[in-house]
Amino acid sequence: MLTSLALASHVGGHGFGFGWIFFFLIPLFWIGIVVLIVSLARRRAVRGGWGPRFAGHPGWGNPARAAETTLAERFAQGDIDEKEYRARLEVLRANQPGGPQAN
Repeated sequence: MLTSLALASHVGGHGFGFGWIFFFLIPLFWIGIVVLIVSLARRRAVRGGWGPRFAGHPGWGNPARAAETTLAERFAQGDIDEKEYRARLEVLRANQPGGPQAN
């Protein structure tokens, strides 16, 4: 079996057929794969695709800020009037940690 493999590798003359092309194509293939992965990772990182879900929301990580944002959105949409908005905003700010009653 080893004899047939040695003979098959020598059949094309000195063994310099089109095999030399793979010497260049295989590294180029892997370089292309690495460049593709890096470019996709950079694109996703720039767009904010990684990290916590809904990380772009204004109140992420701060529930009091999220509640104020929701309240402001409801006021802007006309779901509540100004009097109710100010009353609820006052309640939110009074009950948040580090607010006026925390002293």
